[in-house]
Amino acid sequence: MKNKFNIVIWEGCAPIVTEAIQQFEQRWQPYSVSSRRYPIVRLIEEVIDPAVASYMDTLPSSYAGHVPGAGTGLGFSAIIRIVGLEAMVRMQRQLLRQFIKTVKQETSTDERFIATLESLMGLVWDCACKRPKRSSSTTGVNLNTQRKHDFCELCGNQAEFAAFMTTVSDQRINDVELEDHKKLGLSNQYCTEHRPKLANGDWNPSYRQAKRAQSQFNTELARLIHQCANRSKPHAMSGDKLVDSYFFQLMLRLTLQPADKAELRNLARRMVDSKLSDTKKKMLVLKQSGFNQTEIGLQLLNSRQQPMTRQAVSKALAAVRKDFLL
Repeated sequence: MKNKFNIVIWEGCAPIVTEAIQQFEQRWQPYSVSSRRYPIVRLIEEVIDPAVASYMDTLPSSYAGHVPGAGTGLGFSAIIRIVGLEAMVRMQRQLLRQFIKTVKQETSTDERFIATLESLMGLVWDCACKRPKRSSSTTGVNLNTQRKHDFCELCGNQAEFAAFMTTVSDQRINDVELEDHKKLGLSNQYCTEHRPKLANGDWNPSYRQAKRAQSQFNTELARLIHQCANRSKPHAMSGDKLVDSYFFQLMLRLTLQPADKAELRNLARRMVDSKLSDTKKKMLVLKQSGFNQTEIGLQLLNSRQQPMTRQAVSKALAAVRKDFLL
């Protein structure tokens, strides 16, 4: 659930960690990975480390094995200094997946632990993506580095500008390529696949198709995020029990977590592009529950508000991609 701050704090997160994350964001404006004066890992050490340590002290020792550094005398920030922010997210994600697999029946303590780790992973990922309030351009690149560095608005790929700046910062680009890129208007909204116009000036059909369905993309993404935030029950918040049940069952066979932002965005993109409508989701849930196609048709209405025929149900189910079946 989104709070009034930019960093997402998930429902059920430990209060002491919630308060620390809110305090962290109130102070983090000048901090970044690249800043020497305001290194963001130092702020994590000052604000987040004490909260994580205090929270872990309230838990049985068995939980410590699922948090990097816990129980070893190393703080949360110390592990980040060793492995880096992005690797920390991957490490914590893997440990959380292992924890979820070992839990036979989630208790309230387990749910709070999961929500707390999800919130911390989100914070670390946001720190990895954050730029300082003021920054100078990369040497030799006449580009505004204060532009938004984020995902494409229509999928989980990096926007063109963000992808380019990542390449520059990793020094994986030569002078000729650099000069060519400086001549281009790099988008900070869309990736190469979804840029509005092609190199020849024509409109990009992939952009037009995705843009027409942007509202549906945002809807599916929100549902996936809500369900990831509370995997123990249907929680997609679609307004329909069958649709919520579909997202619940889909997430049971996937290992995605809220910190997997790119993967979730790409999953939402595939849902929209494959025309996985809410009606098809309901059909899949009913089929999973043991109803035959005739019985499914009697429970669902077509565009004329009449029960669907068996043939219509069969055609719709046949059109569902294999990776969206339950």
